[in-house]
Amino acid sequence: MQVTNLMNYRENNEAYQNLVGKISGIYTTGQIKAANAVNIQLLETYWQIGQHIVEFEQDGNTRAEYGKALITNLAKDLSLLHGKGFSISNVKRFRQFYLAYPIGATVSHQLSWSHMVELLKIEDPLERSFYEKQTQVEKWNVRDLIRQKNTALFQRLALSKKKKRY
Repeated sequence: MQVTNLMNYRENNEAYQNLVGKISGIYTTGQIKAANAVNIQLLETYWQIGQHIVEFEQDGNTRAEYGKALITNLAKDLSLLHGKGFSISNVKRFRQFYLAYPIGATVSHQLSWSHMVELLKIEDPLERSFYEKQTQVEKWNVRDLIRQKNTALFQRLALSKKKKRY
């Protein structure tokens, strides 16, 4: 078959176009499911790491000075074993993740670790919960979440509700 005939066949053949569409849809769905599975596993892994750090600390194995050394030493040793991903700030975040979500099942699998890092920067649990739920409902990416935090959406909505009460 000549190249032009082959191109005409591909462009004008509805069954072939349907096949391309089906395969493309399956492939895209598979990619999304794979990314979600990886994300779920990462969140569970990071939560468990935080749990182990907190449980180690709570067994009385830490004092204020040793606690700082614990995170630093863990970051160094785990980086040597596994490479990237165990900076001091990440190890602190794993610990903070567990403390903020002591029941791991409450963490939405719709959110990525990048979402969680942004949410963990919010100290107020009510405000954090607000942004977490809004991120899920509105399907915000991380940039959208950061923008909404930076424009103080939570505070603006809280103020508007207070004004309505008066």
